[in-house]
Amino acid sequence: MTINGVDDQIAAVRAFNRFYTRKLGVLDQHLGQSPFSLSEARVLYELAHRDDASAKEIGNELGLDPGYLSRIVQSFDEQGLITRTPLPADRRQYQLSLTAKGRQAFAKLNLGSQNEVAAMLARLSAGDAARLTQAMATIQAVLEQRRSQPASVVLRSHRVGDMGWVISKQGAAYAADYGWDISYEALVAEICAQFIKSYDAAREHCWIAELNGEPVGSVFLVKATDEIAKLRLLQVEKKARGLGVGRVLVEQCIRGARERGYKRMTLWTQSILVAARGIYKSAGFELVATKPHHSFGHDLVGETWEMDL
Repeated sequence: MTINGVDDQIAAVRAFNRFYTRKLGVLDQHLGQSPFSLSEARVLYELAHRDDASAKEIGNELGLDPGYLSRIVQSFDEQGLITRTPLPADRRQYQLSLTAKGRQAFAKLNLGSQNEVAAMLARLSAGDAARLTQAMATIQAVLEQRRSQPASVVLRSHRVGDMGWVISKQGAAYAADYGWDISYEALVAEICAQFIKSYDAAREHCWIAELNGEPVGSVFLVKATDEIAKLRLLQVEKKARGLGVGRVLVEQCIRGARERGYKRMTLWTQSILVAARGIYKSAGFELVATKPHHSFGHDLVGETWEMDL
């Protein structure tokens, strides 16, 4: 009886897996209209959400054959999508990072995937869509292994010297990650200077995140109108990414806006900033407008996100 029950469960899982992969179209050789195979897209996703991961780590995470992964990495390198740096401990292994071109390719792929899923959900009633996503959340919760708790993050108010740190780190990070030119650093400097000149302690604030006494992130709450607050200059250093620092900063900024009596909150970001967009969405922000523009040496798509407080 038990054996038959287990066999039935195995058959049910396998049947669902076949149905689900067929439904989402992931058995196709390429995803949608993109030039990437499913495995290539998975590698791109890992690189977009992990900083300086080694090829071996990604292979282990995705269960890819080393030879197959090596061909993917070589192809990405030839297309200018990644950089490869030999690991000091083992020169045969490489750290992989997306170039600005690679991040743009991922952003396009990610947007296409979002649109495909949105189209699928649009065919369902609101009730069925809710049942579907709740069932998916249940599956994930049951199967996901327990993860370690995020590192302890200490938030403090800004002090003398912090604005220079923010300007330097923002400029360097966006130049390295996305290839933005020095005009972005100039914009950050203007924002920081204006924040200090017109600082209203009752309506505005800057939080600096620290790990082990070292600054690793920042976020600004500034006044847009008497009722609308603006979130600006969210930044997390590479060494602290993946530890929940960005989420903690955004949640504190939202909490700070509510405490100061704002009714609504807004922010402006770019479509290629995938990790930040994910934090904003999970925190309750909604995308309300998009507009292409040419800034910081690149063609970008600016996005306005808002949320009621």
